[in-house]
Amino acid sequence: MKILKYTAILFLAITFFSCSSNDDSSSIPVDETSGLHKIQEISNDTHTIELFSSTGSLVQGYNHISLRIKDKKTNNYITDAKLEWTPLMHMSMMQHSCPKSVITKVSDKKTLYEGDIIFQMAQNETEYWELSISYIIDGASYTATDKINVPASSKRTVSSFKGSDGSNYVIAYIAPSSPKVALNDMTVGIYKMKDMMTFPLATNLKIKIDPRMPSMGNHGSPNNTDLLQSETNGFYKGKLSLTMTGYWKINLQVYNEKDEVLKGEAVTTDNTSSSLYFEIEF
Repeated sequence: MKILKYTAILFLAITFFSCSSNDDSSSIPVDETSGLHKIQEISNDTHTIELFSSTGSLVQGYNHISLRIKDKKTNNYITDAKLEWTPLMHMSMMQHSCPKSVITKVSDKKTLYEGDIIFQMAQNETEYWELSISYIIDGASYTATDKINVPASSKRTVSSFKGSDGSNYVIAYIAPSSPKVALNDMTVGIYKMKDMMTFPLATNLKIKIDPRMPSMGNHGSPNNTDLLQSETNGFYKGKLSLTMTGYWKINLQVYNEKDEVLKGEAVTTDNTSSSLYFEIEF
């Protein structure tokens, strides 16, 4: 009987320990930033906002940014917030913003939010970018603001230009982020400036591309396709053919819905480059 008694006690102890362990592990938050690298933190008296990207830094051009909010008092991450952001470039004589998306909750995450910012210019010794994040939690409004580091890119992946229609635009290279010797899916964002603070996605345009290798006789590549606007996210998508590794200049021509050139020139024997282009090297 004693053996049965001790066996029963042991069984209950194992069962209790097993249940307790499962309960504890279910309360441990999964690291939702796996594969991301922290850029920096922006804080106020109540919260710390953590910014992440795939590289851990911001670039002049297109940036996909992930963020989450931590309560300073509890150290818990917020699971239900409404966020907006305003990037602001402080120049010597003026201030302006840049193209940006709305911030949305990552669909399969509890604490992680995401959005895009396109910095059309880099910081310098006297001019700098600042990021202000406004958010609402349980009906209460908060704001956190700090300087951010946006160094100059070594290759041209973003350009501002005035179109033949008199409007100002920003065009940014998005993908492929890791080009291959292949027919690559290419993605570009193009934005029409409404005012110094507002840059909505431009619609109903067409982008012709002509990739060339200046160091190799300025040869091109076959099977490239025009970039047309996607109904999914408003970006412009097409095919970019890269036939070898090295430095490529992707010459651009932007057309409106009437098939009129807004900016850019065709590459010919006498004209080796468009005034509007991207640069990649791999």
